[in-house]
Formats: sequence, structure tokens, C-alpha cells
Amino acid sequence: MKPLSATDPRQVGPYRLLARLGGGGMGRVFLGRSPGGLTVAVKLVRPELAEDARFRRRFAHEIEAARRVGGFYTAQVVDADAAADPPWMVTSYIPGPSLGEVVARHGPLPVATVAVLGAGLAEGLAAIHACSLVHRDLKPGNVVLAEDGPRVIDFGIARALDATSGLTGTTVIGTPGFMSPEQILRNPATPASDVFSLGAVLAHAATGRPPFGEGPTEAVVYHVVHGEPDLDGLPTVLAPLVRSCLAKDPKQRPGVAEVLTRCAGQAHSAGVWLPPDVTAMIVEQVRRTSELTTAVIPAPPTPVEPPTLVEPPPAAEPPVPPPPLPPVAARVGELKAGYATVALPWIPGETGGMKRTTVVRWLKQVGDTVDKDEPLLEVVSGRGDLVVTAPHGGLLYAVHRRAGETVRTGAVIAGIGSPAATLPRPRAVRIALAALRRTSAALGVLLVLGLIAGAVAVFSPLFEDEAAAAGPGDCVGKEILKRGGELDAEHPKWLTAPCGLLSVRAPVRDEKGDQYFTVLARLEAPVTTTCEQAVPDWAAGTGKLSQDFGAVVLCLRER
Repeated sequence: MKPLSATDPRQVGPYRLLARLGGGGMGRVFLGRSPGGLTVAVKLVRPELAEDARFRRRFAHEIEAARRVGGFYTAQVVDADAAADPPWMVTSYIPGPSLGEVVARHGPLPVATVAVLGAGLAEGLAAIHACSLVHRDLKPGNVVLAEDGPRVIDFGIARALDATSGLTGTTVIGTPGFMSPEQILRNPATPASDVFSLGAVLAHAATGRPPFGEGPTEAVVYHVVHGEPDLDGLPTVLAPLVRSCLAKDPKQRPGVAEVLTRCAGQAHSAGVWLPPDVTAMIVEQVRRTSELTTAVIPAPPTPVEPPTLVEPPPAAEPPVPPPPLPPVAARVGELKAGYATVALPWIPGETGGMKRTTVVRWLKQVGDTVDKDEPLLEVVSGRGDLVVTAPHGGLLYAVHRRAGETVRTGAVIAGIGSPAATLPRPRAVRIALAALRRTSAALGVLLVLGLIAGAVAVFSPLFEDEAAAAGPGDCVGKEILKRGGELDAEHPKWLTAPCGLLSVRAPVRDEKGDQYFTVLARLEAPVTTTCEQAVPDWAAGTGKLSQDFGAVVLCLRER
């Protein structure tokens, strides 16, 4: 909980804001107070999402569905306005730290605490599933520990974000390491997907670490899909249940009712379910909340004698807002052949164990030219929003962290190079080649082909974009994905990027049916000219294609 910064709003709808609670993929979260005195959590949508009509429609739909969710172990939606600018929603406020904060500060939790946690989360998920909803992003940061039990928060938000995945720079909504394999492979999310995430959350709570490791997103998601979880140190009484929740096949996972029954059988009957140090965190948060909420209640009027008319005192000088924080330059990582990785620097306000920050929004897009010291992105720091600048000039080749994502200090967030730079192989390919050297030739070949056809095609941050955003001179590619070993030619994915970037994919793609085109002309709809008129020699070319994206028609030619 932090004080409001100079740029934070003081009022959202009828709710008065008191402090900042945090932020995430959807936007910022504030402690608020209703006109009637109810303490609530107010979630304010980020501007880049608010500008997208698809997000607003899905947001309104998901909020209406979330309002139906009852149950003791969920933070219920009490108010929302999807038509506001920006949209907002209000949920009941639970005074307590997140599970992620508790584990980061105090390490693994006792067996009895994890059992009570599992039973409570299972009951919360059951209430969500009963309304035909799937949470889709259950993780330690979306679990709040209260004195009387855990709470599940942010259900329905991941589905609303999924409608506008192009805005966040990824086609998969969720948190690596806690997503189910089917979500990573872009198959429909079901209640069994939440059970997988629940198993990962319980493993994290009991061992103090995520079961599929940390590090580059490509490596974590590959481990989720193909590797086994690291359950070393998991108490024996919990291991069978957690392992069954983490089964790759959704049909092999238990239902939430079974998880509830098995966890309840392991929970002790003690009245206090949390260790004393965690209870102390809750007590402190309750105290700080009480100070904030009571401070805004005006004192009752006291009768006084009519004042004698005197000269009014001089008007007080308006408070001077604190000066804006100076920009912070990003760090230069590996620099080779005109291409350099860009890492997140240390952010002011991060002290002790606070070594993560949140990307607010990118100020540049892939394909833009940036100058040295030019603003690159905004992040949330311990002292307010902060601008991170480019450490050197060049072409922005890659963006590795989407808006709203939490990033560790020193993590690679982008790649910048000269137009003639020699781009490195995608990290997923390097991982595959390393695996090939560690395994037999036959097994290694299968591993490499599977990884190239799966992880590289799905997770490469270089090429995911709306095709309608292409301009003259860009290259647009149609990618045919594999689903269950078969090419899905009926649902192609269109990608766009500067032509120099698309050429990098050629050596690593192996799927038959991939086609790449260059944009010769971009016609705004309704089309008043034809491709033949816009590009006189277009009709004579080979591999030509006129593709309609609704508001834009592209005149393409195969490369």
C-alpha cells in the first residue's frame, strides 16, 4: 500500500481514492471508500486498453458474469462502469497481503496452512466455475491471505484481456509458470486449466518456488508443456494431490470438489490458520487501512459563537507538487554485430527484496527508430511512474515484456540495433540446440522440430502484430499453425514486421504452408481503388494476394 502520487486520480465514479494498492495487466488498483463508508478496491483500466472497443465490450460482458459469483472465498464485484473514460470496476476489499508477497518475505508455508489454502481456493474456484466462468490467471499474486481465509481475486479479467491480446504484445493471456499447457498451446481454457494453476500455486506455497522454474518466458513455458515439475521439498502428504493437479492431460486432473475434500482432510482444526509472522502482516495492513479510512471521515460540527468580522487571512499558497522523477537509462546487455539487448535498470524506490517493477506502457513500437536517451517505456516505481530511456539509438527490433507485466531488475526487455544488424537466433532455438547436444541425435532432432514448430511460432515477440497495422514497405506473413500434429489451414495467423525481421524466421520455420508477403499498397476501406490501380505492376507479379482486414485492404506479393 503506497500513498497516491501526483498523477493518480482522487475520485473514480462515486468512490474516493485513498492509496495505491498495486497494478497489473488491466491497470492500477486503489484503496477506495464508497459514499456510504464501505472500504473497497477500485481497479482503473489502463488508457491503451480503454481505447480499444473490443476490450470495452468484453470487459462489460465479463464484469456482468463476475457479479454473479458468490462464495466466501472470492472478492466479489460490487460496482463497475465499462462506459466510463477510463472504465473501472470495484470489488470488496480484503485487508491482507498476497500469497506472492508472503512467500517472497517468509518462504514456504507450513503443511496445515497450505492445506487450508488449497481447500479455500478450491471452494472459490468452484463458485467461479458454477457461473460458467474460468479464472484463467490463478497465481500467487491473485490470492489474498486474510485472517479468516484466502480469497481469489481478478476472475474474468484475463478473458477480457484476451480479446485485445495485440495491445499487450502476446497472444496468450496468463502468467508463465502458472498457466496450464492447454492455455500455452492456445487451446480453450476449462475448469481443469484452473486446477492445473491451483496445483502450481500450492507447490509454490509449500516449497517457496514456482514448480516450473524462473527465467526467460520461452524456457518456462516449454518446461510447463514438456517438462516435469520440480516438487523437491514438497511435503509427502501433499505431493500426490499436487502432482495429479499438474498432469499434462486435463482429463487426468482431479476436479475442484476432489481437491477441496482432500485438502480439508489434511487441514488441522486449529483456529489460527496462518503463522504468526503472516498474521502480523495482516494486522499491520488492517491498521494502515483503518488510519486511512478514519482520516477521511469529517468530525461532527461543533456549535460555536458567531465569529467577529475580521479581515480574512491571506490565501494560503497552493501546495507545490513534487518534482517529476528524472528519466532512468536502460542497461545495455549483450552487444554484438550491431544488435544489443536492453535490460531493465534498477528503479528508484526498490529496496531490500523489492527487485521487480511493472511496465505501464511502451512509448515505442517494434519497427520504430529510437535515439539515445529517448523515452522508451513507462514503469511503476516505488516513488511513482518513471520513464526509462533508450541506452543507445537504432531500430527497435523486439519488445520482450508486455504492458502491465511484472519484470525483474536486470531482465531483458527489448532489443535495439542498426538496420544492418545481424540478429541473434531466437532464445527458444538456442535452448533447443543446447538440448540437442545433451541428448541423442534422434531424440534431439524430434525435440528441436517440436520446439521450433511450437514455442518459436507461438511466443516470438518479434512478429506478433495486427496485419492491418502494416504500411508500405513492411512485410506481412501468413503463418499456418499446427494443432495436434495437423496443420490448421482454416485459421491462419497474419503477422507483420519490417522485412529485415521476417527474413530471420526463414531458417527456423519448418511448417509446410507458411507464406510470406511484402506489402505493396495499403488501401483504406471502403476501397475506392483496386490493387491493379494502386500498383500498376501488381497484376503481373507471382504469388499476389489481395487480403481484406475489414478496415484495411492490403495488396500483397509473395516474397
